Amino acid sequence: MPIPNNNIHNQEREQFKYLFQQENIDHFEERYKILEIFLQNERHVTVEQLSDILKNNGYEFEPKLVSDTLRLMCDFGFARKNRFNDENISYEHHHLGQHHDHMVCTKCKKVIEFENNQLENLQMQIAGSHGFHVLQHKMEIYGICEACLPDRINQMPLVMAKPGEQVVIKKISGGYSARIRMMTMGLRAGDLLDVITNVQRGQVIVASNFQRYVIGRGLAEKIFVQHADHNKTFLKQPVSHQKTDMRLSEMLEGQTGIITYVGGNENRAIRRRILEMGLIKGAEVYVEKYAPLKDPIELIVKGYHISLRVEEACHITVNHIR
Repeated sequence: MPIPNNNIHNQEREQFKYLFQQENIDHFEERYKILEIFLQNERHVTVEQLSDILKNNGYEFEPKLVSDTLRLMCDFGFARKNRFNDENISYEHHHLGQHHDHMVCTKCKKVIEFENNQLENLQMQIAGSHGFHVLQHKMEIYGICEACLPDRINQMPLVMAKPGEQVVIKKISGGYSARIRMMTMGLRAGDLLDVITNVQRGQVIVASNFQRYVIGRGLAEKIFVQHADHNKTFLKQPVSHQKTDMRLSEMLEGQTGIITYVGGNENRAIRRRILEMGLIKGAEVYVEKYAPLKDPIELIVKGYHISLRVEEACHITVNHIR
């Protein structure tokens, strides 16, 4: 059964006095005040944050003294330092005989401490099954905290997504050129993306269907996504699809459809040319533009730009128009 915090802190104070005086550590009175304020704080704090808390309590200590005291407190086992997600080093209490792990919000940087005996036992069992003797361990889980999660429900630019996050493409703004670039890459609204890397002012690396994509920051600002957990029904069946069959020649510029039938049996030369261009059943086709006299039609199929005469497009039936 855990010892109540007041009793723990009293023990910490007494042991601090004994060890620091025994080792003749200089500036003992100042360091003891730093310990007192540190014990009153239940958050993970950086040197700068602890200095500010000390100042608010009427203690003006040099940052070097605060930093050096925290270092000594770590050396003697009164504090533990952490570096979460490559952020600044922070410090927390280190109470003997107690262990906890951390969940870190990648949005607001909040650190949540948790204990789970089942998880601890499972880790020991796993180590034992591999003949591994555990000396020490820590677990850090990165994600979005309860307070920040509602912001992930709404649409956001891809540049705001965090590494490790799964998102769904909702729409592409920025006009015709942005949509063409996405179509050329093979990405479209409704696709599930795993965000691999998102470095500030750098490219965004994502994966979809076991394929990696490098997206420039400018384009990533025009791709609006939504957190995948909020889109489970959306992922099963993308919305805004028209299920009425139509001829490819009837599609409008900017529309995408799925080929459901390729005719031309009465003219094998036309049918062969259509199939050789990759216009086969199940292929996705995007109408890029029509020529000034509406013939030919410029299409994108599997990332390739092709031209198709209207009389040939009349032999192709498409569905799922969007």
